[in-house]
Amino acid sequence: MTEEYDFAPSDMERDFKVKYEDVDEGKTKNQKVDLAIFEEGRAHDVANLVRVIIVAKDAKVKPEDKKNGVSASLEGILCFTDCQFGCWTNGEDLQYQYSSEDAFGQTTIESISDFPANGQTLEDLEAQGERAMPRKPANESLVKTFKRCHDYIYGNEGMKKTAFWELLNLIFCKLYDEKRRFSDAKAGISYRRRFWVGVKEQNTEEGRKAVAERIKGIFEDLKESSVFKDVFDGNEQIMLSDRGLAYVASELAKYSFLDATVDVKGTAYETIVSNTLKQEAGQFFTPRNIIKCMVEILDPDENCRVLDPACGSGGFLVMVLDHVRHKIARRMYGDLDDLHLEAKLNSPEVDDCVREYAEKMIFGFDFDPDLKKAARMNMVMAGDGHSNIYNINSLDYPYGAKPDIPLIAEAVNKSIKQSADKDFKFTTAENNAQGKFDMIFTNPPFGAKVEVDIEIAKRYELNSKAPEVLFIEACYNFLKPGGKMAIVLPDGILGNPNTEEVRLWILKHFKLIASVDLPVETFLPQVGVQASLLFLQKKTDEEMLIPIESEDYDVFMAIVEQVGKDRRGVPVYERDEDGAEILFPHVKRWLAYNEFGREVVRSRNERIKRLADDLPKVTEEYRKFRFDKL
Repeated sequence: MTEEYDFAPSDMERDFKVKYEDVDEGKTKNQKVDLAIFEEGRAHDVANLVRVIIVAKDAKVKPEDKKNGVSASLEGILCFTDCQFGCWTNGEDLQYQYSSEDAFGQTTIESISDFPANGQTLEDLEAQGERAMPRKPANESLVKTFKRCHDYIYGNEGMKKTAFWELLNLIFCKLYDEKRRFSDAKAGISYRRRFWVGVKEQNTEEGRKAVAERIKGIFEDLKESSVFKDVFDGNEQIMLSDRGLAYVASELAKYSFLDATVDVKGTAYETIVSNTLKQEAGQFFTPRNIIKCMVEILDPDENCRVLDPACGSGGFLVMVLDHVRHKIARRMYGDLDDLHLEAKLNSPEVDDCVREYAEKMIFGFDFDPDLKKAARMNMVMAGDGHSNIYNINSLDYPYGAKPDIPLIAEAVNKSIKQSADKDFKFTTAENNAQGKFDMIFTNPPFGAKVEVDIEIAKRYELNSKAPEVLFIEACYNFLKPGGKMAIVLPDGILGNPNTEEVRLWILKHFKLIASVDLPVETFLPQVGVQASLLFLQKKTDEEMLIPIESEDYDVFMAIVEQVGKDRRGVPVYERDEDGAEILFPHVKRWLAYNEFGREVVRSRNERIKRLADDLPKVTEEYRKFRFDKL
């Protein structure tokens, strides 16, 4: 309510008792609301009530429940007080209600898709111009919205197998429509959004049909656009019913995807991707705090050509893009404080640089064609550079029959001609992308169920059927001399007696930068594997001549005991000596606009919990270690 709707905490009250006269029953009633919001700066009494929030005590309560559902919870307050807006939730569903009075004094209560923020009207929510841009999502709002939309399609549209892809199409439409804001501005055109849903449009068949026609029109346009045309084959259609499309569109339309942070968007997107592909193909993805630690330790910049040869949904690539985005913004707006710098992260100027970097320097390979599309979408959300995601078997490269194989060398050579290493003396041929990457980030597939074809394994010095072993050598082949890699590996490679040859091969071909031991909770509850993060640098030809036993350099090592969750995946927070969760003082600051349209900085004091996660501390300690070695 504070960050998204701009209501001040001082104008809110929890567990507020509302007393009103029910004239229909001739009774005085008392009802407790979970959160009451009052007119700005006014006394906390029923006369000043402007919003009420009701939270069902049980998540299983349905909106239509006669005792604890929407009507039972909100009707009395909205009918018999001056408060016009209410929201009911069971923790997943969000139901908004609006009461109005006709000329004869009759009160009507209607369902609406959202209620206005502080200082807004219902008419403002339906405006389509620049001033009506959707709000920036706070915390986990986007995660819950994506999940709510996916669950609706899955449960109500008879599309259990295609729910994710139907949702993906609408997310594409939303992004495409938002990006027109910049292209229209460059063309001198007044921007009017097309991806919007009137607050009452869902209530009628005519309204739902209008929404469907509007969104389907966007989809046809985006399939022909330069940004998206290589993601689609042109034959795709939105298959949702008008009712389903209007519901999902109304949920997505509330938020600005471009203004959301990459963490917020990435977490929301990958939550849906991972849940879908986990069910369909038993695939699991790297936790974001692990990805963030790996990227921050190697610290890529605008001159780094980056590859993930097992990219999945693109988690590493998106994190690299966000890391470089912050560096670009700092370079362009170095005089701004952190708060105003954050506001510039999605500016057209920064976006153009990020898109150029992504299109030129970021590459991802995956064997699963569905993941190629999922990764491209993730990259579009993060900054447009989706063209260098390819569907190949990285262990089979440069061989195999995948049609993307010749495209890779072409794209890498184009990247080299446009980059700082255009005069570098590469040892591999132009038709081969090996030996041409500055950094690799990856979490290769591993486990007893995954075996590499024996004909592929024979091409490798390590000659193993275990993909995690061969990926080490494959990454070595893709790196330039002096290039760096960060890889997730099962601890067996680093400690088992029967993998000693693998460790010797690593020491012969790489310099060790760092090793970070992870707890078993890291990948639970999806998969129970003990793993480590290994950071390596490919030796130059000169360094290869030095015997291993003669090498003398420092290696950063760390043991992580906590990763912010338990074995069931439940968040774990820092606790005091008595076992109580610690609430840390924190000043929340954000940018807003006052009644005169001027930008102002707003803040509030709050007390927050912190995840019990050692990884940020590891990153900080590595920075100190590296600084001490300079």
